Amino acid sequence: EAPRGRGWLSLASRRNPPAAAEDSPTAAEASPPAHPMTADSWRNLIEHIGLLYQEYRDKSTRQEIETRRLQDSQTDPEESSPSEETPPETEPASTPESKAAPQFNLLRNSNSRFNLWQDLPEIRSSGILSILQPDEIKLQEAMFELVTSEASYCKSLNLLVSHFMENERLKKILHQSEAHILFSNVLDVKAVSERFLLDLERRVEENIVISDVCDIVYQHTVDHFSVYITYVSNQTYQERTYKQLLQDKPAFRDVITQLELDPMCRGLSFSSFLILPFQRITRLKLLVQNILKKVEEKSERETTALEAHKELETVVKACNEGVRKMSRTEQMISIQKKLEFKIKSVPIISHSRWLLKQGELQQMNGPKTSRTLRTKKLFREIYLFLFNDLLVICRQIPGDKYQVFDSAPRGLLRVEELEDQGQSLANVFILRLLENADDREASYMLKASSQSEMKRWMISLAPNRRTKFVSFTSRLSDCPQIQCVHPYVAQQPDELSLELADVLNILDKTDDGWIFGERLHDQERGWFPSSIGEEILNPKIRAQNLKECFRVHKSDDSQRRKLGSRNRQ
Repeated sequence: EAPRGRGWLSLASRRNPPAAAEDSPTAAEASPPAHPMTADSWRNLIEHIGLLYQEYRDKSTRQEIETRRLQDSQTDPEESSPSEETPPETEPASTPESKAAPQFNLLRNSNSRFNLWQDLPEIRSSGILSILQPDEIKLQEAMFELVTSEASYCKSLNLLVSHFMENERLKKILHQSEAHILFSNVLDVKAVSERFLLDLERRVEENIVISDVCDIVYQHTVDHFSVYITYVSNQTYQERTYKQLLQDKPAFRDVITQLELDPMCRGLSFSSFLILPFQRITRLKLLVQNILKKVEEKSERETTALEAHKELETVVKACNEGVRKMSRTEQMISIQKKLEFKIKSVPIISHSRWLLKQGELQQMNGPKTSRTLRTKKLFREIYLFLFNDLLVICRQIPGDKYQVFDSAPRGLLRVEELEDQGQSLANVFILRLLENADDREASYMLKASSQSEMKRWMISLAPNRRTKFVSFTSRLSDCPQIQCVHPYVAQQPDELSLELADVLNILDKTDDGWIFGERLHDQERGWFPSSIGEEILNPKIRAQNLKECFRVHKSDDSQRRKLGSRNRQ
């Protein structure tokens, strides 16, 4: 097992634990007198967390999928329970021994006696389970899981540092600059995690009924979690350096392979350890969402959870922006080098500009007549670069270059789908430039390679276009939903990378297997293959998902008003 950091130190050796935070009146009434948890009990629990964070995360999301499948199959309104976009161990089971008992023990090692809040000896012996309401027990499990998952995460971070970063053979192979790019500020991230876990442990020690954890999350997010932004923003260079090292340095490749084979790594790859910080900060936001869904409305704990969630969301967005900024800058420079202007040159590189979509389409030549349809050159290839604020229309020329012959601001684009006019005009749409490079209106009849490609271009070119199932400005009506059962990595700028158990509104779909969706927990939009998900058929579950989505984001009313207009690519 990897060496433990400060977050794993014995509670008995700590000084001046913080005073317990005041809880909401509702929770206070439900809670019994204080029962401090002994250091031995907590230390025993931490010692028996047998999963590395990657394993925990995978088991958690897969069980979440199974829980939602079970809920979705319950068509009887009285039997249906609200869907949880969160860890499943908070779900009730039918066993009589424990009120609101989890379906399975997520972090359990084969040798452990307890890992969940209600498995703790103090909990079972105190009789508290017969006093607390089921909803409060679910909330306790949600808060406790945030703590134990942080311990699992800290365990994996310690392994990344002690097993990989501090390996003497690896140190000799890597140049100092290579090591810096590869591991970035992981020591800072590790220190922050240990400090965070230390405070969470102290809170659990105060009372067997946890008062709150979101106040601790909030404080650490504000004061310390900026280290995550630094680490994640380096991701583009980190991935490139790692691939380059594998290719150029056989000795590096050999050492990494040997280290990965060590039983401590549980068959997990080195790269899975490198991406831990980004996975954790994203998951932490979802864990706070889980708590937020379970706290009593209009309570102090709800206010605290909303504040913690808002700060975490800010950090996650900054992490995403950091990654995007690095890759976008390089992409814009590459595109600029490939363009040759037949018209007046347009400066492509800008700090506020990025690529939304690029690709080849067929432009129809001549008028729509039966004679034209019989000609062999009905369509001619053109190439489009669509940025967030500009469309550039080109023709590909030798030398991997593109000759630009027209352009228009993205806000002055309109699209129109043709009615079915036979196979020759299948997947054809009209693109109108209200004001092109010559300051006049222009129209192009374009043919895509498939129905999905046509719809993807139309939505990207004119984002104000209404989608099939729900308008961009209305979120009140029922909308088809899907949960992700296979992770997906976006291949194009207009696609959406998905994690297991993500839930999305289906905004549009095509007959050839693509869905345009909006992820509920962050309102990010994009295309993905329908094969990676399962549609949620129970309308009660869909309604509950939307209700929880609104509750999570209610701390920012302006954000709610913008739900229909964000990320329309």
